[in-house]
Amino acid sequence: KNSLGLVKFMFPNSNNIYLHDTPAKSLFNKDSRAFSHGCVRVEKARELAIEILKDDKRMSVSKIDAAMNGGKEVNHTLNHKIPVYIAYFTAWADKDGNVNFYEDVYNRDNRLAQLLYTKK
Repeated sequence: KNSLGLVKFMFPNSNNIYLHDTPAKSLFNKDSRAFSHGCVRVEKARELAIEILKDDKRMSVSKIDAAMNGGKEVNHTLNHKIPVYIAYFTAWADKDGNVNFYEDVYNRDNRLAQLLYTKK
C-alpha cells in the first residue's frame, strides 16, 4: 500500500508540505497524531477531493473515485486557487478559557522563546 493513501493534495510552499490520505486510518483514533514526516494526513481525503473539485466541470464524483482507485497516478490541476494555511500551535485556550498544551514535536518552541526573550 502507498503510505500516502489514495490522494495527495499539492500546494505551493517552500517546505515541501502537502496534504494526503493514509492507509493507516486507525491513526486518527489516537490523541497524538504526529506520525507523518512533515506532511498532513487528511482523515476524509475523498470528501475533501470532492469538495475541492465540486465546481470543476471536468470532474465528477465517479471520475474522482476512478482516479483514486485506478492504480495509476493522475494529476489534476485546479482551475482556481484555494488558500491553504498551515498553523502549528503547542498551546491554546479552549472555549472555557482553559489553557491546553501539546508536545512540541517539531521543536519550534525553543526558537520562539529565544526570539521573544532575547534582549536586543
